[in-house]
Amino acid sequence: MSKFDYDLIIIGAGVGGHGAALHAVKCGLKTAIIEAGDMGGTCVNRGCIPSKALLAASGRVREFNDAHHLQSLGIQIGGVQYDRGAIADHANNLVSKIQGDLTNSLKRLKVDILRGWGKVTGKQKVTVAGDGGDKTYTARDIMLCPGSVPFVPRGIEIDGKTVFTSDDAVRLESVPDWVAIIGSGYIGLEFSDVYTALGSEVTMIEALDNLMPGFDPEIAKIAKRTLIATRDIETYTGVFATKITPGNPVTIELTDAKSKEVIEVLEVDACLVATGRIPATKNLGLESLAVEIDKRGFIPVNDKMQVLKDGQAVPHLWAVGDATGKMMLAHAASGQGVIAVENICGRAKDIDYRCIPAAAFTHPEISYVGLTEAQAKELGEKEGFKAATAKTYYKGNSKALAEGETDGMAKVIYRKDTGELLGVHIIGIHASDLIQEAANAIAKRESVTNLAFNVHTHPTLSEVLDEAYKRATA
Repeated sequence: MSKFDYDLIIIGAGVGGHGAALHAVKCGLKTAIIEAGDMGGTCVNRGCIPSKALLAASGRVREFNDAHHLQSLGIQIGGVQYDRGAIADHANNLVSKIQGDLTNSLKRLKVDILRGWGKVTGKQKVTVAGDGGDKTYTARDIMLCPGSVPFVPRGIEIDGKTVFTSDDAVRLESVPDWVAIIGSGYIGLEFSDVYTALGSEVTMIEALDNLMPGFDPEIAKIAKRTLIATRDIETYTGVFATKITPGNPVTIELTDAKSKEVIEVLEVDACLVATGRIPATKNLGLESLAVEIDKRGFIPVNDKMQVLKDGQAVPHLWAVGDATGKMMLAHAASGQGVIAVENICGRAKDIDYRCIPAAAFTHPEISYVGLTEAQAKELGEKEGFKAATAKTYYKGNSKALAEGETDGMAKVIYRKDTGELLGVHIIGIHASDLIQEAANAIAKRESVTNLAFNVHTHPTLSEVLDEAYKRATA
């Protein structure tokens, strides 16, 4: 009999905690998972899942309203109407289903679900504050998966109705005539896609000098043309929303990022604050082990997902997901959870962030994996190689032509000497699906020379990558 109540206690039942729990049981660990809120965390309840449901429904509305595109395929259709409440129900019902499936999968594998607020209260000790009072458990290993919450800059007042974050937006309680979106990252882009498809006018406000600052510049250029210029979206760059006041109308004070002078006051029907997310790392009890979070609130970890104190691994304490600040993506959290469990079981394994892909589920989609061109060149200067790129376009792809969806590009970044694939960036239909092939290749450190010999199904969109690999070796 073990001297501990559990082999592993996981605090937080989001995608990271869930993935870790499933793998732990597979590895024979007696496991418990603690959750104070909704099972499934941000992704299932307020992030990936409901937003994809909204994008799927609004995307159909956009498609059916695109008379020119439909006519090019020989299709004519009358006026399109939608039911906002039914679209919202589609998202809510999907959340309920996925949440139920996740909970049932844990129960089926006999993972104990402990409801309440979990915190570390000593070495290998966790206390859960629930409805029945506090209860303390011991575990050989503890894993922290607390997730993240939306970041709201100072000067912005949230009321959840007229000024709100993505947590509220996924419920689609209204479709405002005019909505301002603060931020042009994944969240801002995806909701601009939803709102414009459903008939809203959008004003996008970005504090940095360029829209979509996190994307490859060439991809961002195409995205501006396809996702912004052709839609009812006006944009501001190099401008801060320094004060936002809820109401009817919502007032937004815009301040120039360089001069710090107020340049305009907007009055809109609603405002979505999409300025990123911050770790939910308060009240985890880390101070009981003298572990300090960094100045941004993230839990310091190494690539084995061990929590660090003064640069050294804290025995039997692990952290995964958004709270580590490494890659704030649901699938990254799940991958980190599996890596942590492998190390708990004595099988040394490091996480490889270079091969974890990311995607924005706009219409068309954007995806990427690995290094940007700038990062590849920087690495080349450091390690003594030259980085090169090869590009192919959807307009030359038979499947894209058949679909009448030819806006898009794939950009491959590789080492000129060895041909090692370093990064891939795609914009176009099904970009989120295409990127996985590149991610798998980067995980194996494949060369474009070898990849160019792979045979791809014809006619499919995968040939966009096939052609890029072949151009890289020309």
